[in-house]
Amino acid sequence: MTPISESHAPDPAVAAADRRFMRLALGQARRGLGRSSPNPAVGAVVVREGAVIGRGFHARAGTPHAEVHALAEAGAAARGATIYVSLEPCNHHGRTPPCTRAILAAGIARVVYGASDPNPKAQGGGEFLHRAGLAVRGGVLEEACRAEHRFFLTHVTRRRPHLILKTAATLDGRVAAAGGDSRWVTGPAARREVHRWRDWCDAIAVGIGTALADDPQLTCRLKGGRDPLRVIVDTALRLPPGAKVLDPASPAGCLVACGPRPDPARRAALEAAGAQVLPLPLGDDGRVDLAALLDELGRRGVTSLLLEGGAGLAWGFVRAGLVDEVMYFFAPKLIGGAAAPGMIGGAGFARMAEALPLGRVRVRRFGDDLCLSAPVATVPSQDA
Repeated sequence: MTPISESHAPDPAVAAADRRFMRLALGQARRGLGRSSPNPAVGAVVVREGAVIGRGFHARAGTPHAEVHALAEAGAAARGATIYVSLEPCNHHGRTPPCTRAILAAGIARVVYGASDPNPKAQGGGEFLHRAGLAVRGGVLEEACRAEHRFFLTHVTRRRPHLILKTAATLDGRVAAAGGDSRWVTGPAARREVHRWRDWCDAIAVGIGTALADDPQLTCRLKGGRDPLRVIVDTALRLPPGAKVLDPASPAGCLVACGPRPDPARRAALEAAGAQVLPLPLGDDGRVDLAALLDELGRRGVTSLLLEGGAGLAWGFVRAGLVDEVMYFFAPKLIGGAAAPGMIGGAGFARMAEALPLGRVRVRRFGDDLCLSAPVATVPSQDA
């Protein structure tokens, strides 16, 4: 239940102000994207008499949280003020002290937060502050805050990374020409956006077919950007030791997920080249069990995974009900050809009733290209 310690719901002017300042807190949160994992990228602002006097975001796991930074900037003026936080203040001592205690020590009078914290170790901050005598209001811009913190929320509730299926295709749904040429489907603006997502996500994955055909680096080429962990799904361990994805210049590393009994010589060669080889059980299709892969990534603290290719691997994740959202870039081109690869391969669902339904679609333009993104609404039953 959302704690609201005021004797009644706020009047329209207060409610409007709460939404306005929560948007500022969300703006702060985005500054920590891709840097705070496995912790959430939380943002906070301290407000006194309608003016922001402190701002903060969680920059890195193990360092002070957003509330602490915002309170430090506000200083003594925080006493009697309101703090806006995109996620319920934590109420436990982890690598840093509880934010609830910092809020009490600063003399904050009112706490407004967006999404509740589902982490059983950290939740209850709103109720704790309520019992301590502070005015507490939760659920302000809750949908937007949950969307901002979806990587963390998926990781906490499902113990695996939030999976984004990203594809670039022509308007007729082709990701490459019949001859295999795929450079470039989309224009520079769309490609820059993809690199922003590489910077934000903890890991990026492709199948061995894409790795062999394109020999990608899978790095972030933005100035000041962060490379994600590179994951190659390679059941038979066919990745050559000289693949660009193994470039030791990137500190992010490369994990090669393979079957349970990899060839010893191939494994040794890849490990000598810097790869982490991860043997996993096989699924019913004779390939790496993708649920087991996500579980292992979750145990390693990976909260988000950007799936960039190929069509067969995309189908594997869709079929297993493991996709959390999709991000499709469409270029204003037609390429045709029955042999030209499409966005999702595999056998496909046999009936329309089995199709994976999506939630509200967001449409954005990047240069001449369109980006359609949406969360997965529900996962259809394979037995339906």
